[in-house]
Amino acid sequence: MNTTAPRYSGPAIAAHWLIAALILVAFPLGVYMHDLPLSPNKLKLYSYHKWIGITVLLLFVPRILWRITHRPPAALPMPAWQHKIAEGTHHLLYLLMFLVPLTGWLMSSAKGFQVVYFGVLPLPDLIGKSEELGDLFKEVHEALNWALLVLVGLHVAGALKHVILDKDGTLRRMLPFGK
Repeated sequence: MNTTAPRYSGPAIAAHWLIAALILVAFPLGVYMHDLPLSPNKLKLYSYHKWIGITVLLLFVPRILWRITHRPPAALPMPAWQHKIAEGTHHLLYLLMFLVPLTGWLMSSAKGFQVVYFGVLPLPDLIGKSEELGDLFKEVHEALNWALLVLVGLHVAGALKHVILDKDGTLRRMLPFGK
């Protein structure tokens, strides 16, 4: 087991776990609230869901800039095909961290429900009101969320493989504690 593998930087670790936590709250909240009958509680949950999504979108910008300007530690030895899957998964995760909240915002705009960040900051509608576009963005938002769930599952499975089977310290490099 490699215990001296270089770690990710503090900002990269913080962004990873903060965005992961937000996604792990937003997804089940979205599934839960989807079929609730219209009520003040449902509207409140939709607001929370939107706030989380906008926060992910806002955190994505510095996260991707950090990733572009700060090279992550080199991958630990693994077969080339595993490295390609890991790299592809990471690229798709980054893409979905951007597209999932963006399509939610577009859906809200098209359906005529302005996003008001934390209930105090009205965000501009990205497109005009359109029932057809609202329905389209709803379908796209849901499909991208399920794709994100699959990729997060693949990412977690890969991390567990490194811990349980490989015992190579890959996960330890991204944990917010320890050395």
